Amino acid sequence: MSKPQGFEKPVGVRDYLPRATRRLRRIERSVLDCMARWGYDPIKTPTMEYYDTVGIASSTPDRKLYKLLNNRGQTLVLRSEMTAPIARVASSLLREESLPLRLSYHANVFRAIEEEAGREAEFFQTGVELVGDRSPEADAEVIALAIASLQAAGVKTFKFAMGHVGFLNGLFDEALPNRAEDQQVLKERLLRRDYVGFREEAESLGLGSKQQQELEGLLRLRGGVEICSQAAGLSSHELALESLDHLRKVWEALNDYGVSQHVLIDLTMIGDFSYYTGMVFEGYAAELGFPVCSGGRYDNLLKQFGRDVPSTGFALKTTRILDGVDDPEGEEERPVLIVYEPNRRAEALAEAARVREEGGAAVTRLAESGSKADIAGNSRYSQVVSFIGENASAK
Repeated sequence: MSKPQGFEKPVGVRDYLPRATRRLRRIERSVLDCMARWGYDPIKTPTMEYYDTVGIASSTPDRKLYKLLNNRGQTLVLRSEMTAPIARVASSLLREESLPLRLSYHANVFRAIEEEAGREAEFFQTGVELVGDRSPEADAEVIALAIASLQAAGVKTFKFAMGHVGFLNGLFDEALPNRAEDQQVLKERLLRRDYVGFREEAESLGLGSKQQQELEGLLRLRGGVEICSQAAGLSSHELALESLDHLRKVWEALNDYGVSQHVLIDLTMIGDFSYYTGMVFEGYAAELGFPVCSGGRYDNLLKQFGRDVPSTGFALKTTRILDGVDDPEGEEERPVLIVYEPNRRAEALAEAARVREEGGAAVTRLAESGSKADIAGNSRYSQVVSFIGENASAK
């Protein structure tokens, strides 16, 4: 293996140049401000966690975790997502706080990737966790807030898809009782959106005509709230019917929020993490071909940290929004350049302080012989204020 050059960096990580960093911070501020207006308090957790606690609880596949050893020989992981770390905090440091907890975050997360996959090993997420409320109202709140957060981030055209893990579990348990491995194969096909493979797998299971129709009928369950009634005709399983009732109530609340036009029900959705137990959803921007937001209900996760309370939440994929969505603010605000001679430095610095106090940006520079033309033609600055000679002048 060749030694990396001084300018090289590991595969999957990136440098954010000034313009991208300004945009990233603006998205972060706008989204966190939006979340704060909904009553969500910011929280930060460590970049490193114990493998035996957060690492295992995260449900990120083990092969995708970055692991390292501390000086005591204990295995640590770089956080692969934020839900499990926040579950740890909600179960310990915030244990005595009254429920529900509303928490927001912006953080970088890490996942080991195959080099040829073209994915990032480090990326940013901005999201919320609503801890201690199992109602459909709570699920509707996080979806409505996810929509508001995307709008705050500058995403203008988008669509959300909402499903329920419980419906799939009930349907599969009815069609394939005591066949957990076969159920898992079908779920993996749905997770990869491999509907052709799903049909082929279902046909190979040797089911009766009724069970076969139920499984194939699942692939047609996408649309408005009427889909719940159609789905009820596919399964009489108690869990499936309870899940459909929950989705109807979530939809009714979203309708009252005035955002149901952005949402469709997709009962093939299963969620990307195994800790999801109920409603799951994804948000897609028109500019991009992959999700920019995902979330759902995870009522069993906090049990792993000794606190049995329900939770729901979502994460915006901030890096994808940065890369794929037009800048909502347009041109960056450029600073004023204040040029001065040594004998007028105090005046120049006072002018720079005034510009900054009024919310602008100012850069100061000592005048040098022969530099006037270079300064005047520099597009980095919005204006040049000169403290040269007797009086200040702006160009």
